Amino acid sequence: MIKGKNIHKYYGDVEILKGVDLHIKKGEVVAIIGPSGAGKTTLLQILGTLDKPLKDQNFELELNNVSLKKLSDKELSSFRNQHIGFIFQFHQLLPEFTALENVCIPAFIAKKQKKETEKKATEILGFLGLSHRINHKPNQLSGGEQQRVAVARALINNPSVILADEPSGNLDSESAKNLHELFFKLRDEFGQTFVLVTHNKELAEMADRTLTMKDGKII
Repeated sequence: MIKGKNIHKYYGDVEILKGVDLHIKKGEVVAIIGPSGAGKTTLLQILGTLDKPLKDQNFELELNNVSLKKLSDKELSSFRNQHIGFIFQFHQLLPEFTALENVCIPAFIAKKQKKETEKKATEILGFLGLSHRINHKPNQLSGGEQQRVAVARALINNPSVILADEPSGNLDSESAKNLHELFFKLRDEFGQTFVLVTHNKELAEMADRTLTMKDGKII
């Protein structure tokens, strides 16, 4: 599913990632933990094609048997839209749009039909317990509801991988617990692979596997 080898990343003169190797299987829920500054978010951004490793290193990065380093920027953008879903600590919903409209945006970017997209978005929001909230804007939703809308948005294009960066870091303990349980329900229901960067001990313990990062490496 995801294979990375010898991944390096610098910001200026600072080496953030120091030759990371990892292999994540299809359908796994993997938590990446470690202290702040260990390189967790940088690694997640590279796995999600939002950033690129150092090119002059002999690195490998594959997702779904596709070598990402061989793709152009335009091809990467299309690949990301079709195969990868993102969930962030702050939901990043657009305030002027309803929950339904926010969920539909990645599908519209992929040029999918409006009627079919809205039907699917409505189904996903219903699955997440938000049928009564589809026409509400973000400021009318609780923090937990906003994050579930963000989860629905991540799912709309049937991505094979969901990448989440501190997804429950901005939630109260009850909402965080519900979100964590939702990830595993989604994995069991739809077979997606989840890679979660987290400081939440409970979430890390629930994962199938935990990877610990320190000083730019997985230890």
